[in-house]
Amino acid sequence: MPAREIATWARALPPSAGHARVIAIEGRSGAGKTHLAGAVATELAAPLIRMDDLYPGWDGLLGGVAALREWILVPLAAGEQVRWRRWDWAGGAYGAPEELTVTTDLVIEGVGSGASELRPYRSAVIWIEASEAVRKQRALARDGETYAPHWERWARQEDAFYALHRVRENADRIIDNTGGTA
Repeated sequence: MPAREIATWARALPPSAGHARVIAIEGRSGAGKTHLAGAVATELAAPLIRMDDLYPGWDGLLGGVAALREWILVPLAAGEQVRWRRWDWAGGAYGAPEELTVTTDLVIEGVGSGASELRPYRSAVIWIEASEAVRKQRALARDGETYAPHWERWARQEDAFYALHRVRENADRIIDNTGGTA
């Protein structure tokens, strides 16, 4: 499903967080979320939040979900100014607060964006999938030796998260991206 088609579909959805439609693009590491989310955000002229900027380190999947909810989605739904903090992977701490302006749409990309507790704030979840071999090859090609020692550690967090939240089963759209970049 190309980004333009997704954007057209998304524009017909009702707002979910105050005045804004929130579109989550979910799937396991290396599935192609980043590429698709960037293209959809461009089509919608929407800001893009990457969960990688919210996880507090390699064991921080659930911490990233909490940060997304508290710093971005709850204030957005309340019509308040969104102020969030980006994780500094080299420094091992959150950076200074940043303001986020959302007009009509917000795209969120990454593992955790489809968490069940975020459902009231989302207009839709798009699940993107690819085989494990393809995903691992893509992720390691993208992030190289930085990610290689953490692949299994992160995959265990994904396993636990998806067993509990059943994101794929609750997705509004499912895209098989094994053969290419969505």
